[in-house]
Amino acid sequence: MALKDQILDDVKAAMRAGEKSRLVTLRMLTAAIKQHEVDSRTEAEDADTLRIVEKLVKQRREAAEQFRKAGRTELADKEVAEADILKAYLPEPLDDAALDALIDEVIAATGAASPRDMGKVMNAIRAQAQGRADMGAVSKRVKARLAG
Repeated sequence: MALKDQILDDVKAAMRAGEKSRLVTLRMLTAAIKQHEVDSRTEAEDADTLRIVEKLVKQRREAAEQFRKAGRTELADKEVAEADILKAYLPEPLDDAALDALIDEVIAATGAASPRDMGKVMNAIRAQAQGRADMGAVSKRVKARLAG
């Protein structure tokens, strides 16, 4: 079953169960997917859906951080709860050892030797680690490996 279809089934299940907060979050997700489809004029594939979910989780984390800084803990808790609902659609995250092994493997496969080759390495890693690792943190690790 495609990820998009699973999300739509979960929307129906949340409606039947009367889970309002979950329903609102999933409807927001389906709206983002639909917007992507309208913008790109194509059907959203699993990779597209994963990118959208990842983006929304990141937005929720950043919003929660901003609300905490402003002393609005109730709004921060709401954002964290939404992020937790969305995280259920992301694949299992890579641990540090697996991520380091993946970086080493891709560097060896691409023949990267200097920071100039970072784009090649990141494109290859992005294809394999989509939704499983924070690409900002991966970028820092790759840069450190290629620099030294």
